[in-house]
Amino acid sequence: MYSGGADKLRAAEREAKEKKIRIWKNYEPAQINFREGEKHYTAKVVEINNADSITVKLASGQLKKIFISGVRPPKLAPGEEAAGPPKTGKEKFRPIYDIPFMFEAREFLRKKLIGQKVDVTLDYVQQPRAGEAERDFPERHCCSVVIGDTNVAEALLSRGLASIVFYRQDDEQRPSNYDVLLAAEQKAQAGKKGLHGKKTATGFRVADVSGDTAKAKAFLPGFQRAGKQEAIVEYVGSGSRFRILIPKSSCVVSLILAGVRCPKGSRMGPAGPNGPILPAEEGGEAALNFSKELAAQRDVTVEISDMDKVGNFIGWMFVEGKNVSLELVEAGHGSVNHYSAERSPYLSALEKAEANAKARKLGIWANFVESEAEVKTEDDHSDRSEHYKRVMVVETLPNLHFFAQNVEDGPKLEALMDNVRQEFSSNPPLQGSYAPKRGDVCAARFSDGQWYRAKVEALQGGKAEILYLDYGNRESTSVGNLALLPASLKSAEPFAKEYGLAFVREHTEDSDAEYAFGVLVKDGVPVLLNVEYGNSVTLLKSDTKADVAKTLITDGQVLLDHRKERRFQKIMEEYKDAQEQAKRSRKNIWRYGDITADDAKEFGMSGR
Repeated sequence: MYSGGADKLRAAEREAKEKKIRIWKNYEPAQINFREGEKHYTAKVVEINNADSITVKLASGQLKKIFISGVRPPKLAPGEEAAGPPKTGKEKFRPIYDIPFMFEAREFLRKKLIGQKVDVTLDYVQQPRAGEAERDFPERHCCSVVIGDTNVAEALLSRGLASIVFYRQDDEQRPSNYDVLLAAEQKAQAGKKGLHGKKTATGFRVADVSGDTAKAKAFLPGFQRAGKQEAIVEYVGSGSRFRILIPKSSCVVSLILAGVRCPKGSRMGPAGPNGPILPAEEGGEAALNFSKELAAQRDVTVEISDMDKVGNFIGWMFVEGKNVSLELVEAGHGSVNHYSAERSPYLSALEKAEANAKARKLGIWANFVESEAEVKTEDDHSDRSEHYKRVMVVETLPNLHFFAQNVEDGPKLEALMDNVRQEFSSNPPLQGSYAPKRGDVCAARFSDGQWYRAKVEALQGGKAEILYLDYGNRESTSVGNLALLPASLKSAEPFAKEYGLAFVREHTEDSDAEYAFGVLVKDGVPVLLNVEYGNSVTLLKSDTKADVAKTLITDGQVLLDHRKERRFQKIMEEYKDAQEQAKRSRKNIWRYGDITADDAKEFGMSGR
């Protein structure tokens, strides 16, 4: 005898069907046609399309749009008007903002899922309805999506941010945990949450300033005074053009990145939606995809400095502390726009990044040939400078970057740490008295209970992403573990400095080079460091004087990153010989033969 609810009855019925008992003796389960690997898989969420739909990136790199089974997004009731004042003139209905709770549902999914890996289970495939197959409405893959221990559909329903889909009693194409979803909605109804609340709901009211010159002029002075502001990237139009929401000002604006000029992607022509699509400029689609991967639907910081004549704002954008303009130039997806860069503190970094991208022939510089004048300025320094200093590598990073401390600075660092500990021992901070901001230099309590100097790189939901300035390690910690650092302890330069290994690069982002590099340099023994160009350096083992980069090349862990300057030609020849030796021996990345022909930089294998 069964008791307790419909879930137990349904489970009993499923068991009877599977065993084909009595009335189910001729039962045949509904067939779902899917390829191997489509039933269960793990993927990375790259876009929230709607409150019931997301786009994920599969392990193969393919993008796939899926629907969250069992839920419906918020919608207007019959006869219900959109939120806010009536739309007039060129104002359009915007579901994400004008439908009550649609924005809240999107934001819940965005904050929880964007950039995260999720477990996907295909529940059923909804075929196109009659007349839709020829239109842009392909079949729907309806899936259960789980992140960690959280079922996304259940989370939406329990918060009243979506409603449940009711299936026919004989329809077996439904989520496997359908009874759990029903219970989640009933709980939200009982608690009058979200869609089920008593109050008349309104949408998220925002002013659309994009492309409106008059409105943009009115907002510009306030944006300039505000400096850096928090924002959300709503849409990526090209490598350097974005549509962003600034919550503090309740407005949506178009932003053109300062300091960079990117090739255009394919776009609508002057004739509008019914006219021909203009083809992408060379490198335009690659720049667009790079910016999407980096910034689409992410929390960002923007600093608006100007506007153009059609109402687009011009400024800088930062994702997790990274300058997006600099990232584009560094990856070869754009060139320096000197007009806006020269009025900023980022000109020098942008010019160095562009020079490196040209030297490595990345992206738009794939066919770049240096003029004689450019080569001559490099050739004037005919002798390679060698001034080695003893350092301790304290932290290794992706792309052969690392943090190192100068051994000679050891006593100074010890004295600083004594002062920090004495300060916080004598004046312990009051819990909650410090409200950190992104970019702050503060004190942070590490897991050993001691206080260290740190920089706040990002803040979200009571958590802070921080960099320990004197040791180079990063950590996610509670804001309660942060405290105000006295000015007297801020003045000293960070004792851990970031460098990159010169003349080499990783073959792919998932190679073993980072691990092999860490084994060589993080053994508790100091190494010798020589600056070659920018912050790119060569390292020698202090005991054997073995060149670390050359060792990695010889072992087939990395590729030679050729430099044309005359002063580097001797070391280039040494590294080239080492690479040829690794090829002949089929070491690591060369185990299947010569991979340089396949090392296509346009596919992102540039070792950013």
